Amino acid sequence: MLMISGAIESFIVGTALCSTSLGTTFVVINSASKDVDFSQTRVGTVLISAAILDDVCGLVLVSVIHQLRGLADGGGNLGWIIGRPILASGLMAVLTPLIAKFILGPVFRGCIEARFARFKHVSNIVLMVLILCAFLAIAAYAGASVLFGSFLAGTVLSSLPSRHSEGPFVVTSREHGESSPDKTPTFLHTFEKYILDAQRYILQPLFFASIGFSVPFLKLWTGEMIWKGVVFSILMLCAKLVVGMCVPISDFFTNRKTRVSIDKSGVRVANWASATLLGTAMVARGEIGLLIIQIGLNETSYLSQKAFIIGIWAIVLNTIIGPVAVGILLRQIGTEIADDPRWGVQAKEQSVDNKSMVVSSNDLPRIATSARHSRD
Repeated sequence: MLMISGAIESFIVGTALCSTSLGTTFVVINSASKDVDFSQTRVGTVLISAAILDDVCGLVLVSVIHQLRGLADGGGNLGWIIGRPILASGLMAVLTPLIAKFILGPVFRGCIEARFARFKHVSNIVLMVLILCAFLAIAAYAGASVLFGSFLAGTVLSSLPSRHSEGPFVVTSREHGESSPDKTPTFLHTFEKYILDAQRYILQPLFFASIGFSVPFLKLWTGEMIWKGVVFSILMLCAKLVVGMCVPISDFFTNRKTRVSIDKSGVRVANWASATLLGTAMVARGEIGLLIIQIGLNETSYLSQKAFIIGIWAIVLNTIIGPVAVGILLRQIGTEIADDPRWGVQAKEQSVDNKSMVVSSNDLPRIATSARHSRD
């Protein structure tokens, strides 16, 4: 029994440390570069996808942590307690986009969207609340995490409105939707106008205050807690930096020969810069990690206060190290990353440009000579 308790405690801590704070990373990215939107680069798209999948896996595992209370009370078997939330989350993740694309989206655009134009934000808020409540109920009944249900509710809402530029109800900004009598604001614009400020100035401070109240501050500063937290941070740092290896691995399988990318001036741009950015941007943990480890402490009897404190140290240190490293990296080689023809900002005619930009390493001397002649 002691061995099982230790394994479950390790599972809870590992779940808390697997998440990625995408919001923290992109705040740093947007502030570090005024000229380039790195979220529009190819490596930025990979980063968003990886971070979202990371957080989704964390939210799925949160539902497993919730169910562990039943095991502590002596009811149910371990296989069903762990398998039920994973199965429910997997089915919801598969069925939700299919239902949204083939049922909810067409019904909304064909029968509901036209009537929404008269009520603008009111109709958006009503539909947002209804869909959120529906997914929360489905997730809770099925045994999945209600946090995962909230995430799926947001993805469904984002897929409902018209997306074609010629659509009669499409708006390009919140002001556009509010000033046009025949158009309705999107759900994002409604959220920004009525909910974002409450989230930023009320809900977020309350959330982080609740995390802070649960941390025994004086016990953080013992020698054992500090050095173990540092060791965990180093392990977490190495685990996330490995994510950047997908860049050179992708280049290896895409280009069978030894190839490099060069910009239009003939300057060599190492894809290792893009790989380093991807791995470093995944380091920050933040709010999801803090939420998961607090759930493990409050909802189960398996997570000890000692493991909780070590996990807090690891999360906080990585949340500081990741954004600082990303900011330094972008100031040093941000331009080279953005100009990379494969992993930087993609031109509209990328199919033609990419073919001319990716060359064999044997051709570099010839290209460099041509570039010198052209400058002369």
